[in-house]
Amino acid sequence: MNVYDFDQTIYRRDSTADFYFYCLARRPQIAFLLPMQGFHFARYLLGRISKTAFKERFYRFFTKVPDMDAWVEDFWRTHRSGISAWYLAQQRTDDLVISASPEFLLRPICRELGISRLLASRVDPKTGKYTGENCHGREKVRRLRAAFPGVEVGEFCSDSLSDTPLAELAEKSYLIKKERKLDWAAFAHSSRRREKKLRRYADTERFL
Repeated sequence: MNVYDFDQTIYRRDSTADFYFYCLARRPQIAFLLPMQGFHFARYLLGRISKTAFKERFYRFFTKVPDMDAWVEDFWRTHRSGISAWYLAQQRTDDLVISASPEFLLRPICRELGISRLLASRVDPKTGKYTGENCHGREKVRRLRAAFPGVEVGEFCSDSLSDTPLAELAEKSYLIKKERKLDWAAFAHSSRRREKKLRRYADTERFL
């Protein structure tokens, strides 16, 4: 089984962000939630609340959407062009998508693409409340093992090193950058070297 992240991997951009701006264009009053969303984002950055808790606050704009199913269907009608050609060229029938985005948002496009296996964040489309944790990092591994115990991952693709716990399960892993598949281990090593270099500069006048 090959496993894929969705945002900035199969889909060129971030589907949740694109859906937010799609909703904002149709319901400008959603903008009145920005101060609240910004406040809770600051709390998240300061470590006062978890990413799941922050996202629940951000997803309160769902309450302003009158017909979520219809809006999601229309969203993908206008955004399907964001699906990457490289993925379609290697797609297989047993592919699995694991994403932090809301499951209800990805389900219609996965169904259209013929992707029957989807694990994503369980979010209420009416309230923005989570069932369980945000499907991110090690939570993706937990969800994979719970849904497909004993599965062997052939190839894994993602745009983010935060998916390293899942990448370590695969026979071969790739980072997707500008629709190019890069060797995970080589890219991760290069990133770690840049981080160490930055830390060395952190105590110098040059860094300041």
